[in-house]
Amino acid sequence: MNRLQHETSPYLRQHAENPVDWYPWGAEAFDKAKQENKPILLSVGYSACHWCHVMAHESFEHEPTAQMMNDLFVNVKVDREERPDVDDIYMQAVQALTGGGGWPMTVFLTPDGKPFYGGTYFPREPRMNMPAFRQVLTGVAEAYQNRRQQVEDAAANLTQSLDRDLLGIGGAAQDINRALLEAASENMSRNFDRSHGGFGGAPKFPQPMNLEYLLRSYARTGDKNHLEVVSFTLQKMARGGIYDQVGGGFHRYSVDAIWLVPHFEKMLYDNAQLSRVYLHAWQITGDPFYRHIAEEVYDYILREMTTPEGGFYSTTDADSEGEEGKFFVWSKADLEQLLGDDARFAVEYWGVSNSGNFEGHNILYVPNDDETAAERLGIPLETLHAKLAAIKKTLYAAREKRVHPGLDDKILTAWNGMMLASLAEAARVLGRDDYRHAAHKNAGFILKAMTAPDGRLLRTYKDGESKLNAYLEDYANLIDGLLELYQTTFEAQWFIEARRLADRVLEHFTADDGGFFDTSDDHETLIVRPRNMQDSATPSGSSMIAKQLLRLAAYTGNSRYGAAAEGALALLVEALRQYPQAFGEALNAADILVNGLDEVALVGAVDHPHLDELLTVLRGDYYPNIIMALSEHDVPGEAAVPLLSYRTQRNNQPTAYVCRNFACANPVTTPDALRGLLAKSG
Repeated sequence: MNRLQHETSPYLRQHAENPVDWYPWGAEAFDKAKQENKPILLSVGYSACHWCHVMAHESFEHEPTAQMMNDLFVNVKVDREERPDVDDIYMQAVQALTGGGGWPMTVFLTPDGKPFYGGTYFPREPRMNMPAFRQVLTGVAEAYQNRRQQVEDAAANLTQSLDRDLLGIGGAAQDINRALLEAASENMSRNFDRSHGGFGGAPKFPQPMNLEYLLRSYARTGDKNHLEVVSFTLQKMARGGIYDQVGGGFHRYSVDAIWLVPHFEKMLYDNAQLSRVYLHAWQITGDPFYRHIAEEVYDYILREMTTPEGGFYSTTDADSEGEEGKFFVWSKADLEQLLGDDARFAVEYWGVSNSGNFEGHNILYVPNDDETAAERLGIPLETLHAKLAAIKKTLYAAREKRVHPGLDDKILTAWNGMMLASLAEAARVLGRDDYRHAAHKNAGFILKAMTAPDGRLLRTYKDGESKLNAYLEDYANLIDGLLELYQTTFEAQWFIEARRLADRVLEHFTADDGGFFDTSDDHETLIVRPRNMQDSATPSGSSMIAKQLLRLAAYTGNSRYGAAAEGALALLVEALRQYPQAFGEALNAADILVNGLDEVALVGAVDHPHLDELLTVLRGDYYPNIIMALSEHDVPGEAAVPLLSYRTQRNNQPTAYVCRNFACANPVTTPDALRGLLAKSG
C-alpha cells in the first residue's frame, strides 16, 4: 500500500492499493520532486466521480502505466472536496491550457508547483482523438528533460495569469439596482426550456441558486412568468429520473435534456439546496406536491446520510458492483416478482417497459400527471397514492438488499452548513420537531468537532479526526445555517456563534480591493491565493458571505458588515449584468442589498397563543428578505442579539416590531397588523 493508506479521505483511500507511488498533497512530495529533479503529476478527483473510477481502473491499477508514472514523476493525489483551493488553482490552469475542464483532472507541475501542461481524463489506449495516457506521460517527461527553459517559461507565464490578488473589476454598489435585478431575471428566463423545464439542453443541471433567485424575483415583482419557470422546472425534475422515485433525493444531473437519465451520484449539497427551493415553492403556491418532495429529501438525508453524532455525509457514488446506476434501476420482471398484482400500478405510474429506458433496465420516472395515471388505471386518485406509498416501501426494502453504491462518509463544514440551513428552515416552516432536533444536533456537532482550539473552523472530519483550515465557503455556509437555526429555536448561542465566525472572516479573508479570498491570510502558501467569485454547483464563498453579512448588519446595526458585503458585490456589477446565470447566489445577495430586509423583533412567551399567531404569519408565507429575533421577556437594555435591545411588550401582549434600515414602525400585537406591515415593506 502507498502513503494514501494514512489519509482520512475516502477518495484518497480508494487509491491506497494502487501500484502508483502516490503522495498526498504536501511538502514531502514537493521536496522529493526537487531532490530528484522530476516534474509532479497531480491527479485531482472525488469519490463519486465515475470517470475518476474509469481512469483509476484503466491506468492507476495498470502495472506498466504505474511503473512509468513512478519512474518519470512524483505522483500526487488530491480530493477536490477536501482541497477546493488546490482544485480551483489547477482547474483554472487546465481551462486556460485546454479551454475546458472537469474531473478526473491531470496536471503536470514543476517541482515548485507551477503548472505547465494538463487535461482531464486520458484513456489507457488512444481513442476518440485522445492520446493514450502513456503517450502523454512520455511526451511531458521528454519536454521537461530536454526543453526545460521552455517549460519553465510557460509555467511562469501561466502562473502569473492565475494571480487574483487585485482583480481590477470593481464597480459601484449603487449600480446594483432594481433595473439590474430585473434584467438578470429576464436573461435567465430566456434560456428556459419550455418543453422540459430547466435551462438549456443536455447535460442539464438543476441550478438551484438560479431557481431561488427567480422565486425572489417573483416575490419582488409579482411577475408570474418567473414563478412558472421555477414551478414547471421543479415539477419536471421531481417526476424525472434525476429524482430517486423510491428512496427520495436528487442525483447530480441529467445526461439528457428531459431529466430522464441521471448521473447517479447523490451529493449532499444538491439535496440541501434543492430541498430549500421546493420548500419555498410550497410556501408560495400552497401546492402540497412541493412540500411532499421537500420532505422526502429531508427524510432521505436523515435516514441515509446522517452520522450518529449528527453530521451529514458528503456523497454516494454513481457505481455499484462496477456498474453505473445498477443500484437504482429495475426490470419489469423485478416489479412483477416483488409486487404481484400491484405491479400494474408501478408499471403504469413509472413508465416501465420490457425493453427499459437505460441499458435494458428501467429508470423510474413519472411520464404523466397523477390524475392521468389514476384515470388510466381506473382507480380514484386517493387509491393510487395509497398504492404507491405501499409499493415504495416494498421496493425500498428490496433495494436495501442490493450492493449499495460507495458512501463518502467524510463530513465537510460547508456542505453541512447548507444542509443545516435548509433543515432548520424546514423545521419552523413545516412544524417538524424531528427536523429541528436534527438541525440542533448538527450545529452542536460541527461547532464541537470541527472547531480548532483557537476557535477557527476546520474543513473536514472523518473517524474522529478533524483537519485542514476551513475555507471561506465553510464559514459562509455555516453562518447561514446558524442564523437559520437561531430563527427556528431563538436560542441566542447560535446567533452569537454566527457573528463570531463572521468576525473571523473579516479578520482573515478580506482582500484589499474589496471582497474576499477563498483562503485565510495564514493558510498554506500556494502558487497563488485562490479567489473564485463565480457560483458552480455550490455557491461561491464570496456570494454566500455577502448575503450573511447583510443579514448580520441588519441584526446588529454594525456598518462594517454591510460595507464588506457591498464591497464584495460591487466587484460583480458587470458580471451580474452580462452573465447572471453564473452568479445566482450573488444575485440573491444583491436582491437583499437592493430591497433591504424586514427586521422583526418579537417579545413574548413562547407558550403564549398570541405569539404563536405572530410566528405563523412570519413562517407561513415566503418572505425571502426577513430576519427574526425573539425574547421571551422585556429587554430593558442591550441584548446579545442587538435587534432585541430595548424591546418590550405592549399591553402585556406578545408584540412585534418591524423595522427597515433601523427605522421601526409602531409595534403591533395582532397577526393582521403584522401581515400588513410586511406587505407594505415588501
